[in-house]
Amino acid sequence: MRVVARRLTLEEDGIPGYVAHPEGGGPRPGVMMVHHAHGVTADYKIDAYQLATLGFNVLVPSLFNMFGVPGTNHIGQGADLQAKHSDSEFLVKMDEAWHYLIERLKSDPARTACLGHCMGGRLLIPFAADHPQVRAIVLYYPSVRDEPETSHRPRHAFALARALSCASLVFCAGKDYIATPAIQGPLWQSFTANGQLVEWHFFSDANHGFRHPDNDGYQPHYAALAWPLVTSFLERTVWRADTVIE
Repeated sequence: MRVVARRLTLEEDGIPGYVAHPEGGGPRPGVMMVHHAHGVTADYKIDAYQLATLGFNVLVPSLFNMFGVPGTNHIGQGADLQAKHSDSEFLVKMDEAWHYLIERLKSDPARTACLGHCMGGRLLIPFAADHPQVRAIVLYYPSVRDEPETSHRPRHAFALARALSCASLVFCAGKDYIATPAIQGPLWQSFTANGQLVEWHFFSDANHGFRHPDNDGYQPHYAALAWPLVTSFLERTVWRADTVIE
């Protein structure tokens, strides 16, 4: 299978980021990858290519570029950019990317998933709540805090996760300093309350950011352990969308 993989720009493609997909016509199952606070770092491109070799159309939108922030990645800028832009603003950009994945890349909307890390994982919870057509979500250490709802972050994951209608795969880290184990407990209860398939993996000595080489907490053994769990989950819940999941 030949895979097409390339950077996207707003000027040439209508959306900035990265795309990977098998060559030839569709429709195919799709995956929208929502990046962490460092932006679209190189490991997203590797993962997108690997998923494309399995037959998925994969889009990694650069949300920060979509806000007009230049650069191919945004290491060290994520906290300031999240303070500047509300969840509602991020969700509008994610919706634009979703339509690009379905309409421009001709992904099958009945067989399309989302995958996010840290900031991206947290934002995918309200996104999936607003888009019931999303078949499944994969969340690496979503950066959920025990914080009040505000105009900047108006809907908390504890409430939203209960209403999700998609399958979920969640990776949690015992040494996570953002979504600490004390937060992970009620978050797990919220996910399991929605009645959908939930696969929850807790690594007691894993760090926040264990998947990403650009994070101080990178742990390659956990990154390698998680990846086949991701591909198996996507194959069962998205690729074979007509399969009854129990």
